[in-house]
Amino acid sequence: MTSNRILRRGCAALLLGLAALAAQAQGFPSRLMSLVVPYPAGGPSDFVARQIQPELTRLLGQQMIVDNVGGVGGALGIHKTLAAAPDGHTMVMASPMELVLAPLSMVAVKHKPEDLRLAAVLINTSMIMLGRKDLPANSVDELVELSKKPGAKQLSYGSVGPGSLYHLVAESFSKQTGVKMLHVPYKGAAPLLTDLMGGQIDLVFMPLAGNVPALIKEGKLKAYGIAARQPHPLFPSLPTLDASKALEGFEFDLWAGILVPKATPDPAVERINKAVNEALQNADIRKAYEATGSQVGKPASPAELQKLYTAEIARYQGIARAVNVQPQ
Repeated sequence: MTSNRILRRGCAALLLGLAALAAQAQGFPSRLMSLVVPYPAGGPSDFVARQIQPELTRLLGQQMIVDNVGGVGGALGIHKTLAAAPDGHTMVMASPMELVLAPLSMVAVKHKPEDLRLAAVLINTSMIMLGRKDLPANSVDELVELSKKPGAKQLSYGSVGPGSLYHLVAESFSKQTGVKMLHVPYKGAAPLLTDLMGGQIDLVFMPLAGNVPALIKEGKLKAYGIAARQPHPLFPSLPTLDASKALEGFEFDLWAGILVPKATPDPAVERINKAVNEALQNADIRKAYEATGSQVGKPASPAELQKLYTAEIARYQGIARAVNVQPQ
């Protein structure tokens, strides 16, 4: 068989495959759907997914299950999604931590953020600077001044692992203020918060979500500020970090959205996008998300989301470069 004939057959097979995907997309969804959560059940990501899953089942007209696939900094869930047929029936709920930062910080992670397509944003969450309750400083400026006094004990901070946003924001704080800190990585947010409340570590930069608002209100953690332009609705009197003399422009947030493999046909992406945008108008879902400190994502078209995703990939890669993240 000549090389031209082989090439023609290969092209024909490719066209048939694309045609089949397009035909499936016109009738999407046609079977059981999976919403992969790249963390174990019971965590903040799982909570977000399970709040919207029943409404998506109703709006899309097919049963949707939440599939918890934890491991490797969330990368296992991403990999399972990419291994599925790119027809929209398998999607993943993820954030820049799993999509962008995990490939930059872990050798074992092989996916690229460009392998996926953002179909909808569910929530946006501000990062907050927290300290142990007995830390002898009541503002960021006091903390910076205290840490630079002769003979001062080095501050320690926790993260959920090297290359995580927790880590990168803390290193950005260190670089911008000149405060040298000891990094203490943990396997998850729960043990990190336990040690922070117990005084084993001094600080953490983490999303204001889950049980964090309650811990602050109960006086178990000291809140220093929000890494955002505007004060947070749950804590309107808490200052923004860029109000500090040493932290001008210190803004970090984190979104979580629903993504599908890049090759997923446009009609399927548009159907998912429309269903999520409609589901996010549900009062009960909005109340559940906002009660944890998150803000509900604003409706956006697939084209608008593509621009956002491209910009966010560049932004997080820039943050990682600024603190010299190296894969481990």
